[in-house]
Amino acid sequence: MRQTNWYVITGAPCSGKTSVINELERRGYKVVHETARAYIDEQLAAGKRLDQIKADERAFENHILNTKLAIESTLPAIETIFFDRGIPDSIAYFKLAGLNPAKPIKKSSLFRYRRIFFFERLGFLEDRVRSEDEQTAENLNALILESYRMLDYEVVNVPVLSIENRVEFILKLL
Repeated sequence: MRQTNWYVITGAPCSGKTSVINELERRGYKVVHETARAYIDEQLAAGKRLDQIKADERAFENHILNTKLAIESTLPAIETIFFDRGIPDSIAYFKLAGLNPAKPIKKSSLFRYRRIFFFERLGFLEDRVRSEDEQTAENLNALILESYRMLDYEVVNVPVLSIENRVEFILKLL
């Protein structure tokens, strides 16, 4: 297992992760944006519909997991980096899709994140890349938390605050 100085910002869809990641990046921190969102945006720009992109859930979830692994394998472990979702998030998404989570569980042991910041949920909003609904978001919330705890991570709950206050909350705990 490779110990890192990496921090994961996670939680259910619509919990404010991307806004905080963007603010951290604006402040000069190195960030890794959410892999699934980037992939979906790319596919939508190529003319595919969301239902086509996610038609084969096994292929979709494996692609996201493999992309995360490829990205993380190139990053220096000693550098402070913030991730919009970590590899263990894939455990939750595999479970939600009814897939065997053995692969993401195994791959989660390759890297050890320094700290996990779990965002409390905000109101659910639909957008062009989000396929979840309110109930699915609630289920994911529980599955994500369960995934990190199963891997013996101490999870820091980040309350609902303004973007700036959430960033300050996180930075005080580095």
